[in-house]
Amino acid sequence: MAFPRRLLVDGEELVLELRPHWIALALPGIATIGVVVVGFWLISKFDGTVNWVLLLAMAILLIVYPLRKLIWWLTSYFVVTTDRLIHREGWIAKHSMEIPLEAINDVRFRQGVFERIIKAGTLIVQSASESGREEFRAIRNPEDVQKTIYHQGELNQKRMFQPGAPAPFAQAPATPPMAPSTVTELERLADLRAKGVLTEEEFQAQKAKILGQS
Repeated sequence: MAFPRRLLVDGEELVLELRPHWIALALPGIATIGVVVVGFWLISKFDGTVNWVLLLAMAILLIVYPLRKLIWWLTSYFVVTTDRLIHREGWIAKHSMEIPLEAINDVRFRQGVFERIIKAGTLIVQSASESGREEFRAIRNPEDVQKTIYHQGELNQKRMFQPGAPAPFAQAPATPPMAPSTVTELERLADLRAKGVLTEEEFQAQKAKILGQS
């Protein structure tokens, strides 16, 4: 299953699309083998109604952990576009979060020795958005992902200052480029919102004043 392209806005391009590293399925795989081996060993020791109870218990255990983890793996995406970072997971109950590239302050990654060998790791994103600090585990090639986010962030920043360029996610006519002081003020407001000093309504009102929209 690929990331649904219908979730991209006009003018937005997909740069990087990742599913969690296979290491995320290691423990569920071991659990599956353990349940099957132990379950059938017990079945060989009993007969009749007890076997049906054992089969039912095996099915429940496989559904509760390994199967649930497999569905999570199949429906999880870590996506970098030209405008934002998106993390989406879930099949029936869905969870999605996104961070605009211009709101990202710092990107780091953490790898153990074994993770370096299999090219997996944890990506840590610090932003001025409501999400604040986010950790994404089982990321493939986290160092390359870090470089991609920084590169796209620089390109996004250049587009914001380019004369006549549309603002990110905007489908309305292009607005004049923002001066560095305007960007600084917006970052300050976003930080205050993240800390709970400003409500979402107050943030949007102040942002509109800064951009001359009110």
